Amino acid sequence: MSGLGRRAFVKMNGCGNAIVTLDLRGSGLSVSPAEARAIARAPGLAYDQLMVLHDPRTANTLAFMTIFNNDGSLSAACGNGTRCVAFVLSRETGAATLRLETAAGLLDCVRESEFVFTVDMGPPRLDWREIPLASPAPDTRSVALSGADLPDALRTFSAVNMGNPHAVYFISAAVDFDIHRWGPRVEHDAMFPEKVNVSFATIMSNDHIILRVWERGAGATLACGTAACATLVAAARAGLTARAATVALPGGDLSIEWRESDGHVLMSGPVELEFEGEFDPAIFAGVET
Repeated sequence: MSGLGRRAFVKMNGCGNAIVTLDLRGSGLSVSPAEARAIARAPGLAYDQLMVLHDPRTANTLAFMTIFNNDGSLSAACGNGTRCVAFVLSRETGAATLRLETAAGLLDCVRESEFVFTVDMGPPRLDWREIPLASPAPDTRSVALSGADLPDALRTFSAVNMGNPHAVYFISAAVDFDIHRWGPRVEHDAMFPEKVNVSFATIMSNDHIILRVWERGAGATLACGTAACATLVAAARAGLTARAATVALPGGDLSIEWRESDGHVLMSGPVELEFEGEFDPAIFAGVET
């Protein structure tokens, strides 16, 4: 039987990116992929990412975060989810600055106002081995993707790792593009041994990008913080924008800056508290742990 029954959770969103936060610090408990899928299927709890808090592993951090996609797979980073966790822990501690940890490294968070947070997502990884790609790409600003079925718009992408791998496409009309058809096609391409998040971006001006995202393990989402960061980095590397821009997603706007002084990417945006509750043990009936 799952030990997660009656555990408290917080349901939130970051620019529409659906997030469930589960605090397991001090419990010794963990979440299995099957339990993560069961939570996503529970009435009212459908999420894009599940942020599970564990006891800190590194000094001066508040928690180590394990991040699940709604299919039970793991993600090393989630910018919108990190802002939601920062809200929960800032409310608990009263702290305006917080340090969290994921498999991708340390994340510093700053509370700008009650519901707006900035996360230092660290520097992007730009070498093809770090993305990772299945074959060498000397210039990850422009990588060829083969496939007779691919439209011309998807034959060249920019590769960026922001804690998880991203393929960024610059197209003329992201809002009209069929991401439900082409998102999974690119996500599962053999070029990406760990699958990939797929961004479809339209440059509106030097500081304004429209973005739609197909997330690996989650599908089409209203927002994706790491994708917004990866897209700004890709755009700036290509000379399409400045190093700071507003990235407009279906769920809202994120402010992204690729800081020149240290190469870190900063993401600022709002979070929304939807409701809090406890898991019904029945949702885990028959789930193997």
